[in-house]
Amino acid sequence: MKALVYQGPGKKDWIEKPKPEIEKPTDVIVKVTKTTICGTDLHILKGDVPAVTEGRILGHEGVGIVEAVGDAVANFKPGDAVLISCVTSCGKCANCKRQLYAHCDDGGWILGHLIDGTQAEYVRIPHGDNSLYPIPADADEEALVMLSDIMPTGFEIGVQYGHVKPGDTIAIVGAGPVGMSVLLTAQFYSPGRIVMIDMDPNRLEVAKTFGATHTLQVGKDDIVAEIMTLTDGLGVDVAIEAVGVPATFDTCQKIVSAGGSIANVGVHGKSVELHIEELWIKNINISMGLVNTNTTPMLLKTLQTGKVNPAELITHRFKLDEILDAYEVFGNAAREKAMKVLISA
Repeated sequence: MKALVYQGPGKKDWIEKPKPEIEKPTDVIVKVTKTTICGTDLHILKGDVPAVTEGRILGHEGVGIVEAVGDAVANFKPGDAVLISCVTSCGKCANCKRQLYAHCDDGGWILGHLIDGTQAEYVRIPHGDNSLYPIPADADEEALVMLSDIMPTGFEIGVQYGHVKPGDTIAIVGAGPVGMSVLLTAQFYSPGRIVMIDMDPNRLEVAKTFGATHTLQVGKDDIVAEIMTLTDGLGVDVAIEAVGVPATFDTCQKIVSAGGSIANVGVHGKSVELHIEELWIKNINISMGLVNTNTTPMLLKTLQTGKVNPAELITHRFKLDEILDAYEVFGNAAREKAMKVLISA
């Protein structure tokens, strides 16, 4: 089969790899029909995730058709259409029983990280019964790809961990796919004002169509001053970091109000400076983490009822054998006006 393979920092190839086989009774082999590229994949290619070794097939999102199942798999059979979760869960360990699937003793985020991922014609999914979701017959598969990772990530780590409440003023620093997912799902809780902050004016315009009440452009607007003016000098109730660089985390520290929350969603490859000498007295909460995907069933329901339409995040479409072109577009998002790329078999 063909697959997108990491060959060390800055290097990737679309090459022939062995088709995966059942290794354990709980495994499921899925023929990938749609996948996508995540910002985390770009971090990997920069060398920010040293656990990813040369030769690894990248990708942790997608939908597909079950090709084969292990003897212990009860919920799926060949031919079933499935959503692939970015997090693998055994469902039995102490962390899984607390719904901390990201920290499963025999799983967590392993696809495209510690084992081969979804940017390939086929993928092996360990613990298939707990790591796949059946796709309803009338579901939009393109939208479902967004539920593999970015939607639950934005909702759980940004909105839930940030304790967004009705009437809050929230700021989302970073208008990429995850930041937009925060924007879409934050509206479940009816915040009063949603401020989107980014350096890309195109993404800020898109954010307005998705429900942002205010936008601020890095490099053009004085972000901190504008936020303080908007909030009568108080700062925002929730500051959500959705990029993963020191400057954006620092912005969150400067704009959060007393009693507020900073929710870090971005994947950081470098350390940040925590201004605890200023924050300790402000009674704030700081949260961060890896998505557990425990909200995926709920998000599936919101998709089916039309409460949210993550397919709106898709700006470009490619065939699987055009994945190198897709990386070029996604890696130059501002130039290409790209948000999320969809890659189909």
